[in-house]
Amino acid sequence: MRRMTTLTDLKHTHRATWAAGDYAAVAEHIDAVPPRDLLNRLAIAPGDDVLDVAAGTGNVALRAAAAGARVVGLDLTPELFVAARRRAAEYRVAVEWIEGDAEALPFADASFDHVLSVFGVQFAPRHQVTATELARVCRPGGHVGLVNWTPTGLIGELFSIMSGYLPAAPAYASAPPLWGSETHVRDLFAGTDVELTFGIGHNPWRFDSPEHWVAFMETNYGPTLKARARLTPEGRWDACRAEILAMCERRNEATDGTLLLRAEYLVAVGQKAG
Repeated sequence: MRRMTTLTDLKHTHRATWAAGDYAAVAEHIDAVPPRDLLNRLAIAPGDDVLDVAAGTGNVALRAAAAGARVVGLDLTPELFVAARRRAAEYRVAVEWIEGDAEALPFADASFDHVLSVFGVQFAPRHQVTATELARVCRPGGHVGLVNWTPTGLIGELFSIMSGYLPAAPAYASAPPLWGSETHVRDLFAGTDVELTFGIGHNPWRFDSPEHWVAFMETNYGPTLKARARLTPEGRWDACRAEILAMCERRNEATDGTLLLRAEYLVAVGQKAG
C-alpha cells in the first residue's frame, strides 16, 4: 500500500512538473525534425487508428491527423491540451484529447494501428509497465514508434547534471534517458511480439547564446524550472546552473557567436507480429 501511495504522489509531481513553465514554447523547438523523422519511417494511411502517448501539445498527433488518420492524443497533464486544441484548429484537423496514464492506457487490447510517442513515454516512471502497455494496445501487424533522448546526448546530460543535485528517484522509477538506449528498449519489449529497428537522429536547438538557452530552459522547461525552484532556496542552483551552462558552451557547434546544439535522440520502430 505504501508503494502505491508513493507512486501516486510521484505522478502528481510529474503532472505538476509538465504543467509548470511553458511547454508549448519548448515544443516549438522540437516540432520539426523528430516528428518528421519518426513518421517518415511509418506508413500512416487515411483511416488508420493512431494513439499518441504523452502527446503534450500534439507535435506527432497533429501530423498523423493531417495524414488522414483517426488520432487520440493522451497525456497525464491535461493543461497541455489548451495549446494542443489551439494548434489542432490551426491545422484544421480533429484529434481526441484524453487525460490518461501511459502506465495504464484506458483502451482495449489491439485498439490502434500505430502507437506513437515522441519525448513522452520516457518520463513515465516504470519503463517495463509502459512498454507492456504500448504493445498491448497495438494491433497485430501494427507499429509502435518512439523517439526518446539518449543518455549521452544533450538532454540526457542535462538530466544527469540535475540529478546530481536532486534527491534520488524511488527505486521503482527508472531514469528517463534509458529509453534512449537501444539495449534498454530491446529488453523492455522482449516477449511482447514487437520486432524493433532503430535509428539515431539529432534535433537542432538554435539560440542567440548559451546563456539564452539556459535562461529559456530554466523558465519554460518543467524539469529545469522545478529544479531551479527547489535548489534556489538551498543555495545550490547557481552551481547546478553553472554546470548546465558549461555543458552548453562545450556542445556549441555554432561559429558565428550564436548557439547551435544538436540533441541526439533514438528512434525505435517496432512491428507487432500479425
